[in-house]
Amino acid sequence: MRKRKRIKGNGSRQRIKRENKKEKEDLLERGGEYEMNMFTRTEVLLGPEKMQRLKQARVAVFGVGGVGGYVVEALARSGIGTLDLIDSDKVSLTNLNRQIIALQSTIGRYKVDAAKERVLDINPEAQVNVYKVFYLPETAEMFDFTKYDYVADAIDTVTGKLMLAECACRAGVPIISSMGAGNKTDACAFQVADIYETSVCPLAKVMRRELKKRGISHLKVVYSKETPITPAESGEEALGRPLPGSVSFVPSVAGLIMAGEIIKDL
Repeated sequence: MRKRKRIKGNGSRQRIKRENKKEKEDLLERGGEYEMNMFTRTEVLLGPEKMQRLKQARVAVFGVGGVGGYVVEALARSGIGTLDLIDSDKVSLTNLNRQIIALQSTIGRYKVDAAKERVLDINPEAQVNVYKVFYLPETAEMFDFTKYDYVADAIDTVTGKLMLAECACRAGVPIISSMGAGNKTDACAFQVADIYETSVCPLAKVMRRELKKRGISHLKVVYSKETPITPAESGEEALGRPLPGSVSFVPSVAGLIMAGEIIKDL
């Protein structure tokens, strides 16, 4: 009889299960009750202490679009207690193909308002602060980064992304930044790395150069190793550039990866 090949990491998973089970047994011995709730399935994996840390955490999500909307969604469903949502944009018809907050019923509404309503429909106990501003050096003073436990950068402009990295660095707050997700169709090409270990992505190339000039030696990013596709001419522009192509299954994956990294790090 052939021996079964041991799955790598199985011992670690079993150890975590035993520790979580012991925490629940200890709670029962102290006269407490282990009640089922909206986060029970998550707690089974992460444990009560981790869930309490997530409940007490405050995370700022800059940009609530194709990537950022899914960051917000996953953080809310993971039990993050306080979310700050920053975006000046409104839901438009062209957002329907990929943005989780974009519905026929939300077209014309501010994205942060639609996202807040969705978060509170998931977890009524969450605290959600909304800022209808476009994050730039001129608006950076509105935000005290020392209040945040984590920052998620899901905005499009290089200027804003650089300012976010600088502010987070000065405040000593962890930050994760999304690189380019437009003009791509391979959802499996995303990786998590330090900005200085990235390749292929044109946005990451610019960020590497500019961050080096500013003396920032580290930035955790989610980026794609897929070569961007040249989109067909649409006659429309965004931020002075040809309108990028997008699909539902690429920016969503980037956002979920970002949220996963935040949850693991907290």
